[in-house]
Amino acid sequence: MGSSSSSYAPKTIYLDVEGKVQRVIFSRHCSPCDIRELLLTSSNMARNTAILLVDTEGALISIDPTMPTNSPNNLYKVVTHSSQGGEKEDMFQNVLSQVAEQFSRAFRINELKTEVTNRLAMLEKRVELEGLKVVEIEKCKNDLKKLRDEMTSRGGARVNCNCKYNFTDDGKKLSPRRDVPSYPKYTLSQETIEALKKPTFDVWHWEHNEMLSCLEYMYHDLGLVKEFNMNPITLKRWLLAIQENYRDNPFHNFRHCFCVSQMMYGMIHLCNLQEKLTMTDMCILMTAAVCHDLDHPGYNNTYQINAKTELAVRYNDISPLENHHCAVAFQILSMPECNIFANIEPESFKQIRQAIITLILATDMARHGEILDSFRQKVDNFDFTNEEHVKCLKMVLIKCCDISNEVRPTDVAEPWVDCLLEEYFMQSDREKSEGLPVAPFMDRDKVTKPTAQIGFIKFVLIPMFETVMKLFPQIEEIMVQPLRDSRDHYEELKQIDDAMSEAQKKKTESMSLGGKKK
Repeated sequence: MGSSSSSYAPKTIYLDVEGKVQRVIFSRHCSPCDIRELLLTSSNMARNTAILLVDTEGALISIDPTMPTNSPNNLYKVVTHSSQGGEKEDMFQNVLSQVAEQFSRAFRINELKTEVTNRLAMLEKRVELEGLKVVEIEKCKNDLKKLRDEMTSRGGARVNCNCKYNFTDDGKKLSPRRDVPSYPKYTLSQETIEALKKPTFDVWHWEHNEMLSCLEYMYHDLGLVKEFNMNPITLKRWLLAIQENYRDNPFHNFRHCFCVSQMMYGMIHLCNLQEKLTMTDMCILMTAAVCHDLDHPGYNNTYQINAKTELAVRYNDISPLENHHCAVAFQILSMPECNIFANIEPESFKQIRQAIITLILATDMARHGEILDSFRQKVDNFDFTNEEHVKCLKMVLIKCCDISNEVRPTDVAEPWVDCLLEEYFMQSDREKSEGLPVAPFMDRDKVTKPTAQIGFIKFVLIPMFETVMKLFPQIEEIMVQPLRDSRDHYEELKQIDDAMSEAQKKKTESMSLGGKKK
């Protein structure tokens, strides 16, 4: 407030009247008439006296906005002219009026200048402060980045959970291939084509380029490329982008993606779904299977939520991984070079997108009971013309395919158990080091292969597949019976393990007693 009050202070000038200096103080409220009266009064002149202001060099003052600073020390000489009338008097009166008018105007302008100057000074101060804030913000950002990098280098970074595709990192985006993908074309034999349609397909004998060729064949064989007018080159680019965005995890990797997609393709043929569902449904089932675990970090939702990772925070602890898989899938499809749906109507794409999201979100095992119960309520009176019934069926189908390894022959299925346990142990070791809760079925000190599988097969897999069997009886021999055989296999292994543990326990006790007798 103090800085602005000076603009309202009175103005002082000094008049040299016949060698005698007079001080005149002007208020900001003075009118031209008031200024004229003050000049006459300070000079002891009659009201009919005409006066002119000249500077100390004798020149007539031309009063303009800078006038108050034109004369050193604000000293002005007053020249008087007294007249009883006539043209000269009129002239001097007119000049005096103009001088007073200009003096008043200049005084007001000067006040305005002072106020503007003060305001500019305040604004400059604010700009300077804001500039300092920006510098501080940038410094904080740099410090946070250094801290994040340091945490990552030490292997203890929880924030990003090492996600390959990080939405907050502008410099780390998917780079589409604008050339024709270079993976070698694998020509499928008739034997391979027939094997692809069966759950017994051995997924371990194939390189990545061969799996890509198999997926490409599936889209052509089901008529999806023709139905949705897909550019074959775009299909290749899309599949390659998919493969590149699966990580090299022990279990949740591109081979798992292929395994689930191949099982979906097999179930479509086994259950004659092409006769019961639409081409759009076929496309949704296959595409959701291909994309369902994109950029899986190797640590499940429980870890994400307990560790408060970036994914858990972004998705409010609601299926963070599945939401992330969806986001990456449609980030890939958003690139023109990889958009296999570029040639369909926007409304059709909107429906396909929503359905794919629904299916991928259904793979969250936290929703297993909810989804299976919903399907059980519909299966006895299932209606393929009912959208809700079909939607529920598609959710159950992708769930079946996602956890279908035990449907396959033992020599194909058992290596997957080793891969899954390896990933589980990596997570539990990290949870222990970070002081987070550890699930018993993931603890390397508590779980064995038989104990890990028996409960899962008995209480998750068999009940779900037997429910699907009510709608498609043909899957019993090819899919349900292998699950029962697998359950029996692991129960036998558990009996052997228990017997060996009991024998070892007795041996240890015997040795202990023998030591005491001595």
